[in-house]
Amino acid sequence: MREVKKLYRKENKKALNYRGDKGGDFCHSRNTKAMKDFEGTHLSMHSDKERGLDYTPLFKFLLSKVGGNWDDIYAEAVSRLDKKEPVFWMVYLHPEAGDKGIVRLGAASYYSTLTVDDNGILVKLNPDISIDQLPIYCTCCTHSFNGVVYQKDVSS
Repeated sequence: MREVKKLYRKENKKALNYRGDKGGDFCHSRNTKAMKDFEGTHLSMHSDKERGLDYTPLFKFLLSKVGGNWDDIYAEAVSRLDKKEPVFWMVYLHPEAGDKGIVRLGAASYYSTLTVDDNGILVKLNPDISIDQLPIYCTCCTHSFNGVVYQKDVSS
């Protein structure tokens, strides 16, 4: 039987200028008043932090399934993920929550917000959004919309 490909991946930690999310250093908190009576051996190692996962394959999977049955799409996505929450970063089950039709997932990565219509079909919340309507704040970052890289002139 063929192995099913996961919808997430580890970040490329060998990329040029990779900084990652290393978290806080213990040296900044060990001599504070709150830590005065603690011994270093009684502190948590904070193992619940999850760093280094990239869910771009999930977002592209969801975009490719627009127009399909939500129950089937959700079941397949969850079976290929480590947890359910990333699905709902992009899919709003209650679109009246107030959204402009785009969601920012990463430093400069924008995706169309998806929702489920009354018939149980996955649809784009605002299918008329174009790259011209998206924010761009600097020219040093690579911006993308639904996985397509774009650049605009911000000199004006």
